[in-house]
Amino acid sequence: MTPDERRVVSPWNIANVLTVLRLALVPFFVVCLFLPGDGWRVAALVVFGVASLTDHLDGELARRYHLITDFGKIADPIADKALTGAALVSLSILQELPWWVTLVILARELGITALRFVVIRHGVIPASYGGKVKTALQIAAIVLYLLPGVPDVLRWVVMGAALVVTVVTGADYVVRAIRLRQVAKRARAE
Repeated sequence: MTPDERRVVSPWNIANVLTVLRLALVPFFVVCLFLPGDGWRVAALVVFGVASLTDHLDGELARRYHLITDFGKIADPIADKALTGAALVSLSILQELPWWVTLVILARELGITALRFVVIRHGVIPASYGGKVKTALQIAAIVLYLLPGVPDVLRWVVMGAALVVTVVTGADYVVRAIRLRQVAKRARAE
């Protein structure tokens, strides 16, 4: 397809609306989580679940119907980090998750997001399978922390796996960013 044949995609498409919805659900999730009682805890879980599903759905719709926009490329990862970050910070404030776990995961997420913006002038590093596993493990771990009555050992095993994959995929992303930068430098030198 030539540049003249490309259609312009409005930023107000269903994929981006779902991304904005995910961002809008974050405060509702946090409020439900801090209200006392199992009913509110389950409400927080439902809001978190709906928001997590929009993450999968918006990406699927954007790819399938060619609705990828610059707004979506920026807003989607921000919405993801806002949701998982709010969940982790809230669980730490509630003293259900150690702060060091939250800080390690947030440092990786924010660091890689910043790195993406730094290397974008050299090219885009596609999401890896490990990144998808990381996201799935983080969501699963958070769900286990939100569910009332889950044994602590199960929560820790899944959160531990999420933590390990988060750190390993972060290191992999740094290595891929360095390689991309080196390839771009060599290409400019030729």
